[in-house]
Amino acid sequence: MRLQVPSKSLPNADSPLLGLRHPTKKECIRIWRLTSLSWRDSLDESQFLEESAYLLTIPLAKDGGMTLWLLTDTTLPPDNRPILCSCETFLKKTLVSNPSGGTSDKNLHGIASVFTDPQYRRRGYGRRMMRELSRELRDFHFDREMNVGAVLYSDIGKQYYAALGWKPFPNNGHLEFSASNLQSSTCTATELYEHDLEALCKLDESMIRNAMAKPCANGQTRICIIPDIDHMLWHHCKEDFAAEKNFGRAAFVRGALIGQPGNRMWAIWTRRWYDKPDSPDAHNTLYVLRLVVENKDGDRDAQTEQLKTLIETMQREAHAWMLQDVKIWDPSSLVRDLVEKTGIVHKTVMREEESIASLKWFEQEDIKEGSIEWIANEKYAWC
Repeated sequence: MRLQVPSKSLPNADSPLLGLRHPTKKECIRIWRLTSLSWRDSLDESQFLEESAYLLTIPLAKDGGMTLWLLTDTTLPPDNRPILCSCETFLKKTLVSNPSGGTSDKNLHGIASVFTDPQYRRRGYGRRMMRELSRELRDFHFDREMNVGAVLYSDIGKQYYAALGWKPFPNNGHLEFSASNLQSSTCTATELYEHDLEALCKLDESMIRNAMAKPCANGQTRICIIPDIDHMLWHHCKEDFAAEKNFGRAAFVRGALIGQPGNRMWAIWTRRWYDKPDSPDAHNTLYVLRLVVENKDGDRDAQTEQLKTLIETMQREAHAWMLQDVKIWDPSSLVRDLVEKTGIVHKTVMREEESIASLKWFEQEDIKEGSIEWIANEKYAWC
């Protein structure tokens, strides 16, 4: 049930009565009902409530990995207080490398699902919550690793969160391919299943650590949210929930791999149904969570053929699951060059309003543009 509070009874956004609290189970349901119209995608409200509760139980979220927050009047009791604004945070294992190549393991908090009840909007509650959250997250779970910052993905452009200290990264681009059922490749890729992923994620992490241990020629600090198995499973559990509701079955194929050890290329993906699959105006997407080129100095012609095969495999997979397109976030310069060589029709998109990766760096509030490089700003890290 929605708690109605008369406008004249609402505290000002700068009131000392306001503060952050964690929602009760009943308040979680209130939050999920409020946010369902914005984020339920192809699910109905009851399915979205079920999914929201389920996603609290999976590896990235359970055991303190995910925390729910609300801004409220702290003088009022739980379950009888207004939910002025709410959000979620995820604890993300992150590797940080200084310009000389010294690396350290840190925590980065991922902020998601920032939402203000429409009846409370335009009163400054969102800004108040983000300021409170910034202070809280500096020491939250500090017993595990040092907290170096907080990241969010803005769907309201770059200016709002930038004014609150979350600076947008300059590169928020992706490659976009149409779904297709064409059988044009002469090579075949090996399908990846859930049991295949952990070993590949560990190898990927090892390669990232080796690369970030080398000095950075341009003097940047580098960060990378580790593309571990828990990140992949979070996306896949969300995907499977929607697949079961829309198709009555899970989507078991998690990606594809091609090549021999030492010269392989692989992609781990997820499917997202924003609209009902049979909707004539559907805009559903196969997202590449992580694309890995094992040998960046390998034969370019061979790599071009490998990537061509992978992309065509993705296009067919998208078509089979009633998705309209394939998106590869933050492609490296190598991947962009190889894509051009494949001749596959695609678009290069620079996002200006949606999914804008934005970082607040606790060690330095005023981040100078270009001083921090985000390695692998890919879809797996999105929350």
